[in-house]
Amino acid sequence: MPVIDVHGHWGTWPYHRDAQASGATNLRLMDRYGIDVQIVSAAEAVTYDAVAGNAALARVLAAQPRLYGYAVVNPNRIEDSAADLRRHLAAGRFVGAKIHTHYPGRAIGSPQMREAFALLDDLAVPLLLHTWDPDVALLPGLLADLPRLRVVVGHAGGDAWREAAHAAAECDRLYLEHCRTATDAGRIPYAREAGVPVERLLFGTDSTLVDPSVSLGVIRDADFTRAELDRVLWRNAAELFGLPRPG
Repeated sequence: MPVIDVHGHWGTWPYHRDAQASGATNLRLMDRYGIDVQIVSAAEAVTYDAVAGNAALARVLAAQPRLYGYAVVNPNRIEDSAADLRRHLAAGRFVGAKIHTHYPGRAIGSPQMREAFALLDDLAVPLLLHTWDPDVALLPGLLADLPRLRVVVGHAGGDAWREAAHAAAECDRLYLEHCRTATDAGRIPYAREAGVPVERLLFGTDSTLVDPSVSLGVIRDADFTRAELDRVLWRNAAELFGLPRPG
């Protein structure tokens, strides 16, 4: 069965340097665990300089057809990020945007984040949003007037996974992706019981920060049927990001 990983990273981190500039670390882990395609953001873009990090990633994507990109948007520098995002989307190897909340220091409900959401709604580009706090519950209200914005709730809320589940059940443009360093049992069943359909569950790993085996174990323990696995492991992602079936 094909596998698309919607939450990957490329490049080195200040606290974790086991990555290679060519993307070889990504591909090695993908091959080890049977991941066909991975959508990645640049570590430099997330933690320090969005424009420079996105440019570095663009060069890697041009040589690695199994990797696609998220252009990181810095809500503190929205004009620079808007021009940068448009440029990378036009090139065809970037298929979405990524916003981290902690590194730029902007909460989900901040005016800067609202401005970034409006930009992404205007461009109709999917967003991978880092979430970890109860303010994930604000998302349905924030998306109410942004009909073209679809948000992948990265880490499915992290510690606030219950709040994220109910938010996704309330808003049909929120997708849950459950990767994290430590897993809590029953997160996916809880989301499904809350009313999140299988069509809005995605597979992500947080690789190369986290070994993909963690997220694969979460999927294994969720008791999906084979048809549901087909949805979660690749089909939902292919439809959301406009990707071909891997292989």
